[in-house]
Amino acid sequence: MSGPLRQPWAGPLGLYHPGDSLLHRCPPGVKLAGLAVAGIAIAVARGPLSAAVAVLLAVATHVVSRVPWHRTSRGVLGTLVTLLLVGAYQWWVRGWAVAAEVVLDVVALVLLATVLTATTRADTLLEVLARVARPLRRVGLSPETFALACGLFLRTVPVLVQTSLEARDAARARGLENNPRAVLVPSAVRMVAHARATGDALAARGLGED
Repeated sequence: MSGPLRQPWAGPLGLYHPGDSLLHRCPPGVKLAGLAVAGIAIAVARGPLSAAVAVLLAVATHVVSRVPWHRTSRGVLGTLVTLLLVGAYQWWVRGWAVAAEVVLDVVALVLLATVLTATTRADTLLEVLARVARPLRRVGLSPETFALACGLFLRTVPVLVQTSLEARDAARARGLENNPRAVLVPSAVRMVAHARATGDALAARGLGED
């Protein structure tokens, strides 16, 4: 992979935790393929029981990775805030079984993706994504740009969760924890600022100008 692509991502995505577990030693391509297969299986399986099994398998995967729970729990807990709203709506419209299936499926996927980023260095992950995307050159797309876009997305998830938690804490300090606007508006403003800063950093390095 070319040097410029490495520069913005020389450090971890914000979740990587060094270790020597089986998952840390597993080739990143195998882990990506496993995540893809797991995602398809979770989407195809139906019912709250299969979703609960998926969560248990995801938890087992986390245990095998030997990554401390405090390194991954904030991302999962931040997702749960949104999932509770989604689950409540699904329960109201389609019943408890569908609501439980949707919530548990997403929790399993988020936890598995978190384990992947916690056991794989960012630059290694991006290199694998770029290799997988090489056929895109035939249609005029840059594999490096594709990998960078995936990396940006992965990096944005923990940033979004952290931003939402900080906005919620600020709203609670002002006694506005029950006011959705007091959380959503500051979160949106901060994410827009983060997006602009990221764009400026990429432009300064001459990336994304294909």
